[in-house]
Amino acid sequence: MTSLPLVVITGASSGIGAATARAFSAAGHPLLLIARRLAPMQALGLPDAELAEADVTDTAAVAAAIARAEGRFGPVDLLVNNAGLMALSTVAEQDPALVQEQFDVNCVALVKNSQLVLPGMQDRRHGTIVNIGSIAGKQLYENHVVYNGTKYAVHAMTEGLRRENAAHGVRVLLVAPGMVDTALLSNTGEGDVLDGYREYKQSIGGGLVPDDIARAILAAYQLPQHVSFREIVVAPTSQDA
Repeated sequence: MTSLPLVVITGASSGIGAATARAFSAAGHPLLLIARRLAPMQALGLPDAELAEADVTDTAAVAAAIARAEGRFGPVDLLVNNAGLMALSTVAEQDPALVQEQFDVNCVALVKNSQLVLPGMQDRRHGTIVNIGSIAGKQLYENHVVYNGTKYAVHAMTEGLRRENAAHGVRVLLVAPGMVDTALLSNTGEGDVLDGYREYKQSIGGGLVPDDIARAILAAYQLPQHVSFREIVVAPTSQDA
C-alpha cells in the first residue's frame, strides 16, 4: 500500500478533474476517480486508482465507491468536489430541467458528498476539501443567471464549511477558475449565447488549460495542514472580466 493518503476527485473523466488526477498521481497519491463515463478514466492509465462509474448526485453510489477505495488505500485525506454543469441561457429560455440539474450537480451533490468524508476527517483532525467554484461565483455575467447562482452558493457554502471545520483542523478551500478550455459548455446549445462566449475567449487569446488549475490545487494541498489558502482565483492574465 502506498504511503501517501487517498485523494478523491469527482468529475474525473475530463478537463480539470482528469488533469488533477494526473497531477496527484504523479505526486504519488492513490486515487478514487468518480465520473459518469468510465472509459475516459480508464484511458488515463493511472496506477493505484479506484475508478467509479457514478453520477455525483447518486450519494449511495459515491459512498460505496469511497468505502471500496478506503478499503484499498486507507482514509480519504482530500476530496476535490470538481464535478460541475454549466448551461448558459436567459432564464426565460432556460430548460427547467437544466435549472434543477445545475443546482443538483453544482451545489447539492457537493454538500452531500462532503458529508461522506467530513466525520472521519474531523475525528482524525486532518483532511482537506477543495471545492471548485468559478469566477462566476464572484461576479455576474450575461446569460449566466442560474450558473452564477450555483457558483455563488458554492462560494458561500465553502466559506461556511471552512468556519465549521476550522476548530477540527480540517481545511476547506475554494479554487475559482476563470476561463478554462474544458467541455463544460457541452450543455449550452449552438446560437448567439455560445458564439458570444467563444468570441470573448478568442479575444483574450484563449483560456487556461486544465493543468493550470490542477497545479493550483496540488500546491494548496501540499501546504502544511495548519496553513490554508482559503480561496484561490485562477484566471488568464488577459481576462479582464
